[in-house]
Amino acid sequence: MRKPKNERPEEQQRFEAFLRSRQLKLTGERLELVEEVFGQAHHFDADQLHMALKQKGKAISRATVYRTLDLLVQCGLVRKSSFGDQHAHYEAVRSNEHHDHLICLNCDAIIEFFRPTLEALQEQICKEFSFRPMHHSHQIFGLCKDCQARTMDDSALAHRLSQLNT
Repeated sequence: MRKPKNERPEEQQRFEAFLRSRQLKLTGERLELVEEVFGQAHHFDADQLHMALKQKGKAISRATVYRTLDLLVQCGLVRKSSFGDQHAHYEAVRSNEHHDHLICLNCDAIIEFFRPTLEALQEQICKEFSFRPMHHSHQIFGLCKDCQARTMDDSALAHRLSQLNT
């Protein structure tokens, strides 16, 4: 049973206004997707989101998941990122929250971090070049602590590095 419109979470209300502005409908499936996206604690891909919904007994097609994620990205509620692999990763955009990423080339771990000094340096650089920043994405590729302790195939790592699609 749906809550009255004014009792919906802010992100659902924002998505509804976005859809209405494009003369699209806010369906029950889209509401369930927004709820699931904002329930995710980490980055996810479309297939992981689809599986999570399926495991909860939600009969939402994979195509609907992909289409709705695209709409959520356009609306600014979801961030789409590429971490050097062949598919997109998503995360819910929570207000006034920014972070950057360390990505392990061996186990695909994604470590989020925030450093005010790094943000200040980026602002200083933009000011120095009279550049107005609109968005940035800082990603560092390498090996996490656990993978550094393991024996690695250097040629496999070199191949991964050459395939980065950022």
